[in-house]
Amino acid sequence: MISRTTTNLAAPRRRFVLCTHHRLVAGLAWLALMLAAPQVAHAAEFPEKPVRIVIPFPAGAAADTAMRVVARKMSDLWRQPVVIDNRPGAHGFQAVTSAPADGYTLLMGAGSGMVTAPLLSSKLSYNPSRDFVPVGRVVINVPILTTHPSLQVRTVQELIDLARKSPGTLNYSTSGNGSPGHLSMEMFQAATGTRMVQIPYKGGGPAVNELAGGHVQLGINAVPSVAAHIRSAKLVPLAVASAKRSRAFPQVPTMAEAGLKDFEYDIWYALFAPTGTPSDLVHKISKVLKSALVDAEVASLLVAQGAEPAPTTPQELARFMQDDTARWAKLVKERNLKLD
Repeated sequence: MISRTTTNLAAPRRRFVLCTHHRLVAGLAWLALMLAAPQVAHAAEFPEKPVRIVIPFPAGAAADTAMRVVARKMSDLWRQPVVIDNRPGAHGFQAVTSAPADGYTLLMGAGSGMVTAPLLSSKLSYNPSRDFVPVGRVVINVPILTTHPSLQVRTVQELIDLARKSPGTLNYSTSGNGSPGHLSMEMFQAATGTRMVQIPYKGGGPAVNELAGGHVQLGINAVPSVAAHIRSAKLVPLAVASAKRSRAFPQVPTMAEAGLKDFEYDIWYALFAPTGTPSDLVHKISKVLKSALVDAEVASLLVAQGAEPAPTTPQELARFMQDDTARWAKLVKERNLKLD
């Protein structure tokens, strides 16, 4: 204990302690800056190693072929390899949610996995809004309604008339319950007052092949999935569901032009990063993605596949997803659609 007689000596001592404290704080702040410096440099120099893009679809799927074109350009711009990692199904999402949030592992998600699946099921192993942050949209694949030639219809109205005449007899193929092909045909039936039968398959490939082979009568699929069959006359295109005609098949009318004014949607794919990825890094990746998509050669290759380059900022993608969610939530409720 300090006695009264040492009070005058204690004051300088307190000043010394306070000065030492300030120097210690300053020193710790300097040390923190020094420790943070490599991290700042690391972010500025991103990427310093290969970047992995996980695709929850098999190799050869529309999403896979489009992303490989874009990834090659991103690799050129970054001067680092961009590796495509196909992990179909839930394993793809889990591979990204469990990865470090450092920008080196990204997900190419689709509207089916990021918007409609959560509306249809409460048992997903991932939560899009919790586990991922938007980076930017990649492409839009125009959905196109096609029929097998044996059905002998050439217009949307002819299909509607036939379906109304014989409810429950026409069948359509999809890549599974809750898939874009399933939901779009539910939308079509709601808009036209028709009733048809879904034949679900395990994947888009089998669904399209069975349609082209005449085992089912119609379906709505992404243009890249059916383009070869349309060109070889194995399938008859009736209309596209997008707001504009497809550049791959400009002669095919839109649903609106065919008489269905409110029938419009797109099959979209976008890049996402794990939650916790620094926002400046997300924007940096987004800018490189956009640069790749606006490249003339990349755009030409994508259009040849039947895909449409559709770059956005992270914020624009987030707003787009909100609108998409509202649209599909209404249909899911009206049609009482569930996967659980």
